[in-house]
Amino acid sequence: MGIHDGHREKMRRRYLETGMEGFADHEALELLLYYAIPRRDTNPIAHALMERYGSLSAVLNAPVEDLQKVEGIGESAAILLTLVPRISRQARLADAAQETVISSTERAGAYLLERFSGETRELVYLMCLDRKGKLLACKRLADGDVASADLNIRKVVETALLSSASAAILAHNHPSGVALPSPADKAATWQVQEALRTIGVELLDHIIVADRDFVSMADSGMLM
Repeated sequence: MGIHDGHREKMRRRYLETGMEGFADHEALELLLYYAIPRRDTNPIAHALMERYGSLSAVLNAPVEDLQKVEGIGESAAILLTLVPRISRQARLADAAQETVISSTERAGAYLLERFSGETRELVYLMCLDRKGKLLACKRLADGDVASADLNIRKVVETALLSSASAAILAHNHPSGVALPSPADKAATWQVQEALRTIGVELLDHIIVADRDFVSMADSGMLM
């Protein structure tokens, strides 16, 4: 057993005995990278990641392509790093959706802030609700680059029908960091509202998320 193997085993035993308690951020990264980089000392790589991004959260939310600019990080390691927060977030959202009741703009906004956390592309979701406001599904409708995402009205209608929704909330993010709706956002909202109306589903809102902020088009008087 080489020096790195001995150190790895010691770190693994430490984790199994105490969990993450007492692990510095760079040590947590070092441990995680064992499972993507089997034959190299991952300690200096972990330090390089922390130095480049400044925090553990920033490392885990960095794009795959950018992570690979750090010496020692290949595609497999980069994918592993980005999977951690996304799998965790997906599990939290799945748990939350079981009992989520969207009874106010604030509750819808809080849910969506979590849903869009860490996303660098513009994404569009449809939240499907029953008559009491319980969240039946939150389905991704479209994705694009940081500036735009194409919206398929037919897919909106199909999603609402498949979820047996009585009401819906349209949502998308502005990765640029400005939550204010554009003229295109308003036009898309009115199209969706009219299309859902034909199948008896009420569009309650269109919420736009940017960073840790959101804007409700319903609260702003922009729904027809």
